[in-house]
Amino acid sequence: MSNLNHFELKNKFIQSPLNYTGGKFKLLNQLLPLFPKENEIIVDLFCGGANVGLNLKASKLILNDKQKELIELFALFKRLSFEELFKALQSLIEEYKLSQSAKFGYEFYKCDSTKGLSSHNKEPFLRLRKAYNQDKDPLKLFLLIVFGFNNQIRFNLKKEFNLPCGKRDFNLKIQEKLRLFMAALKTRQVFLENKDFRAFDIKNLDKNSFVYIDPPYFLANASYNENKAWSKDDECDLLEFLKMLDSKKIKFALSNVLFHKQKEHIILKKWLEKNPKFRLVHLNFSYKNCNYQSKNDFSQEILLRNY
Repeated sequence: MSNLNHFELKNKFIQSPLNYTGGKFKLLNQLLPLFPKENEIIVDLFCGGANVGLNLKASKLILNDKQKELIELFALFKRLSFEELFKALQSLIEEYKLSQSAKFGYEFYKCDSTKGLSSHNKEPFLRLRKAYNQDKDPLKLFLLIVFGFNNQIRFNLKKEFNLPCGKRDFNLKIQEKLRLFMAALKTRQVFLENKDFRAFDIKNLDKNSFVYIDPPYFLANASYNENKAWSKDDECDLLEFLKMLDSKKIKFALSNVLFHKQKEHIILKKWLEKNPKFRLVHLNFSYKNCNYQSKNDFSQEILLRNY
């Protein structure tokens, strides 16, 4: 076992069952050695799929995200046992006549693993999506994510889930991800918050605390940053928030990019020039597989620290 500051189950990282755009699962091997080794309180301020937060070890972990639906999902995962959740999901899958490849295979639905199951699931998926947009049941939302495009979350301006049907279903791989993720939520002292970072209460944080900050990237055009969800004002306010954390001797690390899609993050660059005390680490990572970046684009992923 490594002595890195992370929580492991069965000698592997916990991977979120949600494919959150910009999630840091593939960066954990680089990020975790850069984080403080001992913390009483850890805050994952923009937790997203919680790939980072649930792989960190502390007496108290706070997962915060502004997206209410996401935190409601995590609350569901904390409240129910895996067996209870699995039974409820299976009941919905049967009710809407969605595919069950783990049980019947692909040929049963006249599909194959290359083309996927969307030809069978499209109509029941649309009925499920319509039902969720009416009753906002988090159980239905999780199924939409599982059966939806790339297992992602996206809402329109009316707060309606609007991703199309994807190629996969509630297969054995995602079942195992969900089981391990729920186990990690339950074996830790995990608290859930649903706040804008400006409203997050830091009065109980001190030098023994660590705040990991992975905001929507100002330069990115990902699903979480559509409809102008992250503005220049948000970016500037966040940079001021970093200075406030530092003034209170609270350790933080910020993930971001200095370059993306041939654009330079001028706001961050100028801020760094004015605040040279913070440490910048360049990470080895490419977003070439993300649906919002073309093959020839270059991104420079960085981690900014005050320790």
